[in-house]
Amino acid sequence: MSPPARAWTLAGALAAVVLVADQVVKAVIEAQLVPGEQVDVLGPLGLTLSHNRGVAFGLAGGAGAPLILVTLVALGVVGYLFARNPTRPGMWIAAGLLAGGAIGNLADRVRAGEVTDYVDVLSWPPFNLADMAITAGVLVLVLLYLRDAEREPESG
Repeated sequence: MSPPARAWTLAGALAAVVLVADQVVKAVIEAQLVPGEQVDVLGPLGLTLSHNRGVAFGLAGGAGAPLILVTLVALGVVGYLFARNPTRPGMWIAAGLLAGGAIGNLADRVRAGEVTDYVDVLSWPPFNLADMAITAGVLVLVLLYLRDAEREPESG
């Protein structure tokens, strides 16, 4: 398998793992908790069933169809960035996390018009596995670009 094909395969596999894990956990939470119920897990970490119509961590609530469009555009940007250099070390991780998380929350929006959230930490708004994957994917992407920026020779 060529390096680009391997990178696409790894990114796709990671996205699929994130998507499946996200949807399975959401289904279990939906089946076991009622909205607003609080379950203490460990220290400040808890579970609660919550629904939101916004983006990650419940921000920009009630956006509906425009939010679905923004998600699709964001997926296109991720695909474009990845396609530019799929063999860039670590890029498949960022792309897989971002795509899997975005598709996980998109599936909720298309199916139910809202996203299921369940992770409850202190006063932070509830969130889910897809949100964590998106956040981690953005962090990996930023770190990749910062690392590359540090490697570029200074001009002038």
